[in-house]
Amino acid sequence: MAPQLYLITPANLDPAQFPRQLMAVLSGPEVSAILVRRGTLDDAAYATLAERLVQVGQAAGAAVLLEDNVELARDLGADGVHITEGGTKAIRAAVSALKSDGIVGVGNIRTRHDAMSFGELDVDYVMFGSLGGKIDADAADLAIWWASTFEVPAVYANPGASADNADTTGAEFIALSDTIWTAPDPKEALAAFAKAVQAKA
Repeated sequence: MAPQLYLITPANLDPAQFPRQLMAVLSGPEVSAILVRRGTLDDAAYATLAERLVQVGQAAGAAVLLEDNVELARDLGADGVHITEGGTKAIRAAVSALKSDGIVGVGNIRTRHDAMSFGELDVDYVMFGSLGGKIDADAADLAIWWASTFEVPAVYANPGASADNADTTGAEFIALSDTIWTAPDPKEALAAFAKAVQAKA
């Protein structure tokens, strides 16, 4: 079965222009989830951006997750959070605050031990790989191991993913970032990737 698509927004984007760009991309292949990265935005700017993108993403049928901010996610009616900082303490706090209605995902996983420690905390998915920038060389192997061993869904995040090297890890979700947003036509790039992944399913 082909993995579901998970979009990660760019770390550095134009808050005025990006919501329209995202809307265009979401008119293409079905996207299951969107992570709104904070990047270098301050609290107020991130809250403003997140509010716009929650509306855009949910209108398209995608679950919209915020990065490490449980309180803002609740205030804006986002679908959940993606925890990258704070370890098990932050994950437990997010699960306590948002479950059972909200989604809690966890990333920034470097080892099998981390994955197992985080995965047993009632999270909805574990993400292997980086949100953008440099590709994590170990992420694919970790995603393959997790997807073939555990029931908690795996997300394989590959900033270099494209139609030419579509995901082969067996993860339930493939997270796309840099190669989509830097493409001349992000909607076309996403459609090409989705087609390539379906062909391999």
